[in-house]
Amino acid sequence: MAVQDFLTEIRAGSLQVRLAVDQDEVAAAQALRYRVFYEEMAAQPSAEMAAQKRDFDRFDPYCDHLLVIDHERPPGPEQVVGTYRLLRRSVAESHGGFYSTWEYDIGRIVEHPGEILELGRSCVDSDYRNRATMQLLWRGNAAYVQHYDVPIMFGCASFHGVDPQEHALTLSYLYHYHLAPPELRMRAVPEHYVDMNVLSKQEIDVRAALREVPPLIKGYLRLNGFVGDGAVIDRQWNSVDVSIIVKTDLVTQKYLDRLT
Repeated sequence: MAVQDFLTEIRAGSLQVRLAVDQDEVAAAQALRYRVFYEEMAAQPSAEMAAQKRDFDRFDPYCDHLLVIDHERPPGPEQVVGTYRLLRRSVAESHGGFYSTWEYDIGRIVEHPGEILELGRSCVDSDYRNRATMQLLWRGNAAYVQHYDVPIMFGCASFHGVDPQEHALTLSYLYHYHLAPPELRMRAVPEHYVDMNVLSKQEIDVRAALREVPPLIKGYLRLNGFVGDGAVIDRQWNSVDVSIIVKTDLVTQKYLDRLT
């Protein structure tokens, strides 16, 4: 069974998760990304992006785009209410590599044999930021990694704003409690490296730190995800980024049993 055929079976009420099938659907995902990242979160678009009201880059044409579609909305771009961008090693090697490499040294990840998957551009329409939509996205990811036999996923996740001191408690918590083991540890490239080890482990109020963890990062942690060493300030995206690494065995165990 093709991965697209498998994904079309994943539904919850009027919502369905599947891959984009044509450029119009990719454009709808890019328009959603623009609304969330640039209009809500104050990222800085290029003049071309602002004119088209779409977020795009050179990676989009050869990535797979996972979509959540609401069939109760009128047909067209507004049906796309959630998205994830997926880039496999076997594709990246033919198209200039992975997006994350401008921020992180991913050498220890690519040393692992077999397929690896970069996750990116995750966002959900403001009216659909609930458990049901996020579970659909993760069920789609689980089906995808099972189909392509992907043992490791990685990517970046963000804190809003460009002052890492505002996130000192949470960055320190991630460093002390969720740092990836050496064999999986991505490290921010030297020119962008921001130390996450701001507070000692003894100074951390774990409950307070957890309250401040962004929902996407919290979701990765629930799947036993790790963070890499070093944060990165991304002024275009108005964010402080951390790298994320997830071994997919727990992802598939948790979400694929919902498909049977």
